[in-house]
Amino acid sequence: MTFNFHIPLSFGDLLKSGGIGQYVVQEVLPLRQLDAQLSAFQSALRVQGPLCILQHFDALYSMLHHFRSLDTALKEDLLEVMVKATSRHANELPAILEDLAMPAHQRNAHLNTLKMNCFILAQLVEAFEAETYKAALASVEPSGKGKKGKSKTDGFNWELEREQVLQTFTHLLQLEIRRLWSMSVVEEEFVSMMTGCCYKMMENPTIGMAKNKPVRDVLGHFLGVMVKRYNHMLSACVKVIQLLQHFDHLAPVLVHAVSLWATEYGMKPIVGEIMREIGQKCSQDLSREMSGVKALAAFLTELSERIPAIMMPSISVLLDYLDGESYVMRNAMLTVMGEMVIRVLSGDQLEEAEKNTRDHFLDTLQEHIHDVHTFVRSCVLQIYNRIVQEKALPLTRFQSVVALAVGRLFDKSVNVCKNAIQLLASFLANNPFTCKLGSADLREPLLKETKKLSELKEQLSKKQTVVVISPEEEWEAMLPELKEAFQMLVEDEDKDGYQDEAETPEALREHILLLLRKTSYKNAIRLVQSGALRFADGLFSVGGTMEQDAVLRILEHIFTEKSLGEKPNASEVAPAVVEATEEADTELSSQDLRKQEMLVQYLTDAYNFSQKIEEAIDVISKMMYETAVSVVQEVIEFFVTVSQFGVSQAVLGIRRMLPLVWSKEPGVRDAVINAYRRLYLTPKGESDRLNAQDLVHNLSLLMVDSSAGMISCLEEIVYEFIQKGDLRPSVTQLLWERFTQKSPCSQMERRAAIMLLGMMSRGQPEIVVSNLDTMVTVSLGDQVQEDYQLARDVCNSILKITDSHKPSLGKSSAPFRLPRDHCLFESLTRAVAGGIGQSDSHWLPFKETAVKLVYELAEEPDETCAEILLQCSRHVLDQITCTGEGSTLAAFLLTHLLSLAGDVVFNHIVHLERAVSAELRRRRVFKEEQEAEKLGCGKQRKSKGNDSTMEEELGLAGASADDIEAELIRKICDSEILEGKQYLSAFLPLVLQICSNPGKYSDPVLSTVASLTLAKFMMTSSDFCDSHLRLLFTLLEKSPLPRVRSNIMIALGDLSIRFPNLIEPWTPHLYARLRDPSRDVRKTSGLVMTHLILKDMVKVKGQVSEMAVLLIDSDQEIASLSRNFFNELSNKGNAVYNLLPDIISRLSDPDCGVEEGSFHTIMKQLLSYITKDKQTESLVEKMCHRFRTARTERQWRDLAHCLSLLPFTEKGLRKMQDCFECYGDKLSDDDVYNSFVNTVAKMRRGAKPELKTLIDEFEQKLHKCHNKGLENMESEEPQEENSEGHPPQPARKNPPAKRQPLSSINSVQKPKNEDDFQTPKHHPRRNPRKTVVVTFSSDEESDMEAELSDAETPKNPTPIRRTSARSRAK
Repeated sequence: MTFNFHIPLSFGDLLKSGGIGQYVVQEVLPLRQLDAQLSAFQSALRVQGPLCILQHFDALYSMLHHFRSLDTALKEDLLEVMVKATSRHANELPAILEDLAMPAHQRNAHLNTLKMNCFILAQLVEAFEAETYKAALASVEPSGKGKKGKSKTDGFNWELEREQVLQTFTHLLQLEIRRLWSMSVVEEEFVSMMTGCCYKMMENPTIGMAKNKPVRDVLGHFLGVMVKRYNHMLSACVKVIQLLQHFDHLAPVLVHAVSLWATEYGMKPIVGEIMREIGQKCSQDLSREMSGVKALAAFLTELSERIPAIMMPSISVLLDYLDGESYVMRNAMLTVMGEMVIRVLSGDQLEEAEKNTRDHFLDTLQEHIHDVHTFVRSCVLQIYNRIVQEKALPLTRFQSVVALAVGRLFDKSVNVCKNAIQLLASFLANNPFTCKLGSADLREPLLKETKKLSELKEQLSKKQTVVVISPEEEWEAMLPELKEAFQMLVEDEDKDGYQDEAETPEALREHILLLLRKTSYKNAIRLVQSGALRFADGLFSVGGTMEQDAVLRILEHIFTEKSLGEKPNASEVAPAVVEATEEADTELSSQDLRKQEMLVQYLTDAYNFSQKIEEAIDVISKMMYETAVSVVQEVIEFFVTVSQFGVSQAVLGIRRMLPLVWSKEPGVRDAVINAYRRLYLTPKGESDRLNAQDLVHNLSLLMVDSSAGMISCLEEIVYEFIQKGDLRPSVTQLLWERFTQKSPCSQMERRAAIMLLGMMSRGQPEIVVSNLDTMVTVSLGDQVQEDYQLARDVCNSILKITDSHKPSLGKSSAPFRLPRDHCLFESLTRAVAGGIGQSDSHWLPFKETAVKLVYELAEEPDETCAEILLQCSRHVLDQITCTGEGSTLAAFLLTHLLSLAGDVVFNHIVHLERAVSAELRRRRVFKEEQEAEKLGCGKQRKSKGNDSTMEEELGLAGASADDIEAELIRKICDSEILEGKQYLSAFLPLVLQICSNPGKYSDPVLSTVASLTLAKFMMTSSDFCDSHLRLLFTLLEKSPLPRVRSNIMIALGDLSIRFPNLIEPWTPHLYARLRDPSRDVRKTSGLVMTHLILKDMVKVKGQVSEMAVLLIDSDQEIASLSRNFFNELSNKGNAVYNLLPDIISRLSDPDCGVEEGSFHTIMKQLLSYITKDKQTESLVEKMCHRFRTARTERQWRDLAHCLSLLPFTEKGLRKMQDCFECYGDKLSDDDVYNSFVNTVAKMRRGAKPELKTLIDEFEQKLHKCHNKGLENMESEEPQEENSEGHPPQPARKNPPAKRQPLSSINSVQKPKNEDDFQTPKHHPRRNPRKTVVVTFSSDEESDMEAELSDAETPKNPTPIRRTSARSRAK
C-alpha cells in the first residue's frame, strides 16, 4: 500500500490519524525493545538499502520518543546509523533523479524515504542540542561561575558530531531533490524542518567559540543552499532579525553567514531585505530592548566591515535611526557610513555620484560630532580617526575636521577629549603635507611661492596683451626699420640679390611675409624687387619702378592683408609653424601657472593645518594635569607625536609634562619616562657618537631657561635612564669633553654638560668621584671669576654624591667626608673670598652653593667657613679703609657679606641638627654594640621573654638618649652660636642696623638680603627669635619692596615650623599677606600658608577665608594654587565642613568681605566639597539660623545663595521646613526668594513621588510668604522676636561690599594710632633676654616709625601641638 509522509508541525502529530494515504505511527514501542529494533534496522539497511526506513520508521520514532531515557551508547548508535542511511540515500539519488521513466510509486517511495531520514535526523539534532544546553546550564555554579568541563558522557561528544551531520544535510540538499516532488516544488514544511535544526544549533552560546569555526562555516553553507535553491530568502531574513533580538552572541555568527550568502552564493538581495527589516523596527521599541539593540548594532557594524559595497545601495532604509532615541543605533549607522567611506568611497577614481554620496556621509559624521550623547561624539571621533589613518579623508575637509576636533577638546566628557586628542595625533601622523609642520618654517616658502605666482600671472597677462596688437600698428612700428634697410640696399648695389625659388606670386607673398615677421627686411625687399621682374601682373606690377614708396606699398599690402586673415592655402606652412610656436609658448606658460597655483595651494593648506595644530597644542597642554589618567596618557602621547613633526610649540608640552614624573599614578609616571625615552634615546644616527651628540644637544635645549623645579624633574628622568642602563658610555665621554672644552661648544652647553653629569652621578657616583680633581681644576681655579654660574653648577654636581653615599653606607660606618685641606675647599675659599668685591649678580647663588658644599663634605666645616668669612670681612674693611671715613661704601659689598653670614649660620644649624646629631647617634649605637659583644654568650642563653623585655628597655633607653642628644643640640643653638665670643655674633649689629633703618639703607638688594639674614639668625635661638619677631613683622607689614615681603613670608614659614608657639600669636599678620597688592607676595603667601595649614603648623580658623579669596584672584596661577589647597584640605576629614560657617560669615561681612559676584564664585567651589548627607543637613540648619543674626540684605542673599548650592536630600528639605521661621521674613527680597526657588527646582529633579509632594507644599509656602509676608500668612501666631528680644530690624539696603585694603587684618583690633604697629599678646618667658630697644633713625620714612617696648611684647600664646587626623576629626 502506498502512502505519503507529511512533515508534521509537531512531533506528536504523527501519532494522530490524518488524511487518506497519510502516514501515521501505529505504535510507540516500549523502551526494552528499542535496542533490538535498532539492530534490526541496521541489518535491514545493509541488506535493503535506505528504503528500509519505510518499514522501521515506527521503531526510530519510538527511540526519539524515549530519547531522554536512552543510554548514551544507543543514542550514539542511532545518530551514526541515521547519518549513514541519509548519506547512502544521497549517494543513490543522482541516478534516480536522472531516470525520467521511473514509475510514480518508486519516486514516491524515495520521497518518503528522504523525508523520513531528514525528519529523524533533524529531530535527533534538536534533541542533542537541547541536552547539551541543559548540561551547560547544570554546570553553572550558583555564584555564576561555570565549571570547567565538556558536555560529553562516556566518551560521546555531540559538539564533534555536528559538523558531520551538517555536511550530510548539505550534500543531500545540493542535489536536484525537487524532482521527487510533483511540479518540482519542495514543500515549505520540509524547508522549515531542515533550517529549523540549523537555527537551533545557532542558539547554543558556544557556537561563537573559536573551536566551533568549522561548524559555523558548514552552517553558513547549508543555509546558503537553502536560501539560493529552496526559496528560503524571506524566511531567513525574518529569522535573522529574531535571532539577533533574542541572542546577543549571534551577531558575528550571522554576519559570517549573511556575507557568505551574498558573496559565494550570489544572494545580494538578502542583504537589502535584512536591512529593510531592521529599518522597519520602531525606534521607541528598540530603545526599550537594550540587548536586542546592541546585537542589531553589532550586526550592522560587522557586516559593513565585510561587505560595505553590497550594503551601500540599501543604506537609505536605515537613515531614520540617525534621528532616533537609541544612541547605540546612531553609533552603528555612523560606523557603517565610516566603513563605506573607507572601503568603497575612497580614492581619486570616484564617479560624480559616488563623490556626492561620500560627501553626504562625511557631512552626517560632522553633524553628529556635536551629538547630545557622549558615546556618539566619541564614536564619531573614533570613526574619523580610522578614516584619517586609512587616508580616506579628502584634503578639502582637513581644515574643517581639525577645527571640529580642536573644539571637542573642551568637551565635558573625558572619553570625548581623549578621542579628540587621538584624532589630532592621527592627523599629524598621516598628514599629506610634510614631515615638518612648524608654521614658522612654512611661512617663508609660502610667501616666496605666492610672490612667484604673482609674477607668472603678470608675465602671462603681458603675453596676451602682445597678441592683440593690430597689423597696422605692427606695420607702423617696423616702417622706420624698413626704410633704413632700403637705403642700405641702395648703397650696396653691387651685391647679389636674395634669390627665391617660388613659382607663383602667392608662394612669393608667403615667403615675404615670413621674412617680415623674422625682421629680415633686406631679403624681403630683394624678393619684392625680384617678384616685380618675374611676375609683371598682379600685385608686383606696381613695383616695376623699383622706387622706395612702391616697394613699401607692396610690403604693406602683403603684411596687413595676410595678418587680417586672408584664406590660407597649402603654401601657408611657414606661418602655421610660427603660430604653433606661439601657441606652444602660451600653453607652456599656462602649465607653469597651474603648477605654481597647485604649489601655492598646497603650501597654504599646510600652513593653515599647522596653525590649527598649534592652536590644539595650546589647548592640549593645559590638559596635562587632568585627573583622568587616560586623558593625561593621551596628552603625553600626543606631544611625542607632535615633537616628531618639528612643531616648535611641542617643546612647551614636553617641558610641561616633566613634573608628571612625580605623579602618584604609576601609569602617568611610566608614560612620561617612556615618552622621554622615545624622544631622546631612540637611535637616529649611524654611530654612537652621533646619537650621543643628538641626545646631549636635545637635553641641553630642554634645560635652557628651565626653572629649578624643572631641572629636578629632568634629574629624576635621567636617574631612571641610568638605573635602566639606557645611557651609553659615549654620552658620558661627550659630556666630559664639552665640560673640559675639548669639544667646542657654547658656555650654555658647557653648563648643561656639567649639570647632566651631576644628574647621572646620582645613579653612578663614580662619574663625579673619579673626576673630582678635574672638576676643581677646570671650573674652580683661576678662571672661576669668569663664570660663577659654571662654578655653581659644578658645586651642585659634587653635592649629588653626598646623597648617593648616605644610603649605601651601613649603620656603623663613618660618614663620607673629605679632609679640610682638600684642594676642593681651598679652591672654594679662594673663589668665594675673591669674588666678594665684584658686583657680579651670579656670585650670590655660587656662594650659597659653595657654603652648602663645605658643610656637606668637609671635616670641621665651621672652621673652613670661618676662614671664608674672615677673608671676606677683611676685604670689606679694606674697602672701608681705602674709601676713608665719611664716604659711601658700595652697597653690594654689604650685600655680599651679609648674605654670606646668613648662609653660614643657616647651614651651621642644619649641620648641627642633621650631621652632628646623626654622628652622635651613630657613635652611641656603635658603642652599645661593642659593649653588647663584650658581654659574651651569657645573654644569648636567656629566654625569649627576657629578650623581649630587654629589647623594650633598650628601646626606651635609646629614645631617652635621642632626647638627650637633641637637647644638647638645642642648647648649643640657643646659647653658643650667637654668644658674644662666636664669630657669627659679630654680624648681628650690622644686620639689625640695616633692618631697623630702611630709610638710611635704601638699596633694594641690600634690604632684601638683610631681612633674610635676620630671619636666618632667628632660626638659631628661640630667645633671639622672640626678641626680634616684632621687627621682622614690621618689615613684613610696611616694607615697600615686594621682594622683602616675599622673602620674609618664606622665612616666617620656616620659623613657624621651628618655633610654632612663638609665631602663633602673629598668625593674623601671616593671613593678611594673602591680600597683598603685589602678585608675587600673594603667590608666596599662598604657598607658605598652604604648607603650614596642611602640616598642622597653623591653627585653621575663620581667617582661612583669606585663602578662599584667592580663588577669584586675577592671576590664574594663584587661583589654581588656592583650588589645590582646598582640594587637599577636603581630604583631611571634615576640615572644610567645619570652616564653612565662619568663611561664609567673613566673606559676606560688609566691612571686610568680598563683592557679591565673587562670593558666589568662591562658595560654588567650597560647597562642592560637601558630599555627605549629614554634613548637608547640618549646614542647612546652621545657615538657616544665621538668618536671624544677619544684619543686611546682602547677608540674606549670600546665605540663600549658599543654600541653593547644597545637594539637598529629603532630610535636608525637612530641616529647611523646620527652620522656616528663621528666614520666612527675608523672602520679601526677590533675590532671596529666587535662590530658594532654584533650590526647590534642583530638589525636584529625579525626586520620588512622595518627596515631590513635600516639595510642592514647600514651594507653595515660599510663594505665599513672598507675596504676603510671614505675618499675614500666619496671623494667628504671635509675632516672634529675635534672639535678643527685640523685633526684627527693618532691612537696610547696602551697596555690595568690596575687598578691603591691606590694612584691615582679621581678628586684630585697630590701634588708636594707625601708624603704630600693635603687637599681639604673649606670655613672658622664664628666662627673658634683656629687651633690646631699637629706635628708627630720624631720616626714616614716617610710615616705618615704630619702637619696641615691654608693653607691646606678646602675651599668653596658645601652644601648638601636632595632632593626628583621628583626633582632629573628633
